[in-house]
Amino acid sequence: MLSVCKQSISQTLQRSAIRSLASVVPELKINDFGVKNEPVLSYLKGSAERADLEKALNETANKTEEIPIVIGDKEFKTGDVRYQVMPHNHKKKIAKFYYADAKLINKAIDVACETQKKWDKTPLNERLKIWEKAADLMAGKYRSKLNAATMLGQAKTVIQAEIDSAAELIDFFRLNAFFLKEATKYQPISENPKVTKNSMRYRGIDGFIAAVSPFNFTAIGGNLAYTPALIGNAVIWKPSDTAILANWVNFKICLEAGVPPGVVNFVPADGPVFGDTITASPHLAGINFTGSVPTFTRLWRQVGANIDKYRNFPRLIGECGGKNYHFVHPSADIDTVVNGTIRSAFEFCGQKCSACSRMYVPESLWPKIKDKLIAQRNQLKVGDPTDYNSFTSAVIDDKAFKRISGYIDHAKKSPNLEIIAGGKYDDSTGYFIEPTIVQTKDPQDKIMVEEIFGPVLSVYVYPDKDIQKTLELVGNSTAFALTGAIFAKDTQFLKSAIEELKMTAGNFYVNDKSTGSVVGQQPFGGARLSGTNDKAGGPHYILRWGNPQAIKETFVPLTEVNYPYMSQ
Repeated sequence: MLSVCKQSISQTLQRSAIRSLASVVPELKINDFGVKNEPVLSYLKGSAERADLEKALNETANKTEEIPIVIGDKEFKTGDVRYQVMPHNHKKKIAKFYYADAKLINKAIDVACETQKKWDKTPLNERLKIWEKAADLMAGKYRSKLNAATMLGQAKTVIQAEIDSAAELIDFFRLNAFFLKEATKYQPISENPKVTKNSMRYRGIDGFIAAVSPFNFTAIGGNLAYTPALIGNAVIWKPSDTAILANWVNFKICLEAGVPPGVVNFVPADGPVFGDTITASPHLAGINFTGSVPTFTRLWRQVGANIDKYRNFPRLIGECGGKNYHFVHPSADIDTVVNGTIRSAFEFCGQKCSACSRMYVPESLWPKIKDKLIAQRNQLKVGDPTDYNSFTSAVIDDKAFKRISGYIDHAKKSPNLEIIAGGKYDDSTGYFIEPTIVQTKDPQDKIMVEEIFGPVLSVYVYPDKDIQKTLELVGNSTAFALTGAIFAKDTQFLKSAIEELKMTAGNFYVNDKSTGSVVGQQPFGGARLSGTNDKAGGPHYILRWGNPQAIKETFVPLTEVNYPYMSQ
């Protein structure tokens, strides 16, 4: 299996703690096979990438892109017209698009099912070439356009867009192709190939895959729609309304790279209408989902209710977010804790599935950590994402603004909660919410338990003597188990905590923030209500969308019915 690539850690004790995991995680690196992650560009003054980006930002900001529904090789427009606006300037429309009704969604189902039969016959080498070409187009010709659409449409700063809509998206295309190619190298045992040959091939699943993607990562949209397609499936992609422009750029890139029409169908729609229609079809082969727990639960329930009508048992893969934690031990390095927590909690307004939302700090360190957290937070600039000095920008839309500000209002009213930094919000121009730090006396308050998905960090200060009791709170106080981090120099604590917190996070960090997983380095996903933990960005994810067939070929005639012992 692939290992987590070691990061540079200065403290000797921390290096020792990482080495202690060696027996659990065998050392095998993906770049040993000649495949590397896409470099993240720096966008320094005077750089070519900065000039290209600014040109793309200007072009994107000064028009409203019209985006049709695309089914097969045909475009459709309906009377249900929608707009994507800039979250940081919600009077500015950057995309006009259309909702498909149930009739059009059913048409997409028919087209996808017919296309799947043809696409599945396309040799794997040809598919791999298309994916490599798409990755090259993303890395070169369309890099700045992808980033501009993501910055303006989802209010990501330049570094957050570059990590997402450039590097991670490219990595998904290149590394999933690599993982599939490597998987095909395995062939079953043939004890005597002259007599019997055993082989394995991967097919798509007859029917269609529904991909439902979120707003917060352009790369997730590309992965959810195109990874099932790579292995031979046909997909109906419902992109997020608030990421539709960047997803549209991705879709057009893949057409240019050679993905045939109908392999991925671009079908914006109302969520319940889409869900009701796909789950009613007997041809549903799978749902690839990232979003909220209630939505995934609704889809799962509908699949269960309709299970008798399907041609296949639909595959359900979902990632549903988390209530991610930083647990601080009294031996922790304070600067690492503070800087890591600020980045994890407030980059992209805390709208990452992995963002740190709750923090447990010992009383002995709290005075220093508190002062430094507040000082660092006070230096963060919240503004236009195209301003290179902005650390973060606006939250995605009015619904998010209302939900997140509701938690801040709760903190203002509760006697158990104290806002120690931030707490202001304003939606007059954009959906701006200050990075907010709340201290709680109650580790079970809803602000420490419920997913907020915004720039709100809640801190519980525990007595140093209650480390064990507080560790138990991490896993028992919330239904999520996506990401978590522990900070300590004490190697004995690290070893014990790694085991104690084993079930609390699908992605676990030692002396590092809870965000920042990289395709091929930290395959991503969590369990419990965080999802099905199928590890996007890892070697097994694409195989979940395969329909393997084992083949036995016999080259000698069968001349007997009886077995030898029967004639003795």
